[in-house]
Amino acid sequence: MKTLFFSATGNNLYLANRIGGERYSIPKLIKEEQFEFEDDRIGIVFPVYGAGIPSIIVEFLKKAKIKSNYVFAVMSYGRISGSVVSQLLEIGQKNGIAFSYINKIIMVDNYLPGFDMKKEIEDEPKKNIEKNLDKIVKEINAQTKYIKNDSVFTKILTKSFRAIVGKRVLISDKNFTIEDTCNGCNVCTKVCPVENIELINKKPVYKGKCISCLACTQNCPNNAIRLKGEKSKARFINQNVTVKDIINAND
Repeated sequence: MKTLFFSATGNNLYLANRIGGERYSIPKLIKEEQFEFEDDRIGIVFPVYGAGIPSIIVEFLKKAKIKSNYVFAVMSYGRISGSVVSQLLEIGQKNGIAFSYINKIIMVDNYLPGFDMKKEIEDEPKKNIEKNLDKIVKEINAQTKYIKNDSVFTKILTKSFRAIVGKRVLISDKNFTIEDTCNGCNVCTKVCPVENIELINKKPVYKGKCISCLACTQNCPNNAIRLKGEKSKARFINQNVTVKDIINAND
């Protein structure tokens, strides 16, 4: 089994670790131009961004050649998952990827302009993550076929959400500011999945290709990267992984 994943703050790295098999970081695969995979089971694990599929996942799936009798996908979300199942099925159909299993799991939402991370962390036990994840892992191991299609209401709601919110859920490089507590440790450059940050005069400088993952500010050991509109200064990474794990995944 191969599990291909994208993770910025550790949620989906943890999911991939729990699902098991040979694990591959999608940002790393893109950098290395590896797009062909064959196994008895192949999975895609990634977060939902703004009720949609992250651009880096769309880019990857358009190029991927997946040969397997059992292709699965697990998507994490914090509040709104939207019609991501329909979106994923559409992408799969266009690119010759036939999914046997698609499921979603609610976890901590790391979108700083929308949520206070301290409150999100406090509410984490209410989400029954381990119980839900145990079920997903068992189903994948049993090669259960399951795809819960989005309802018409969900599709309408997602369309309305995008019409109202639009590109406001996306983060621009201009939304970040660096405080004096930055010591040039280089963590932000290492966790960025698209190599969008470089250190100049020991300060991070963004290069204009942010994908809104927030890995830089969430993983900063000195909490020195501020984001315009953030609900609080609190930050989050999944308690089951370390910053080093995230660096190794994307490096």
